Amino acid sequence: MHDGNQKPNPDAPQKLSEADQARVDAFLERGVNSVERKPFRPLFLLFLLMAVVAGFSLLSQGIAQWAGIY
Repeated sequence: MHDGNQKPNPDAPQKLSEADQARVDAFLERGVNSVERKPFRPLFLLFLLMAVVAGFSLLSQGIAQWAGIY
């Protein structure tokens, strides 16, 4: 994964030619790849999903009670 804050290690062997590496770097700096994003938080997504499911459950219970079904 590309991290813009990390500097390449000059001692590491280069796997791409200079031209290919330049094209890769140019691609990573444009379009969707150029936007900095917050890290993905799966626990937040899990809690949000639980809150939505609980909310819909309470809503359905309320509608059923209001309609006289439950």
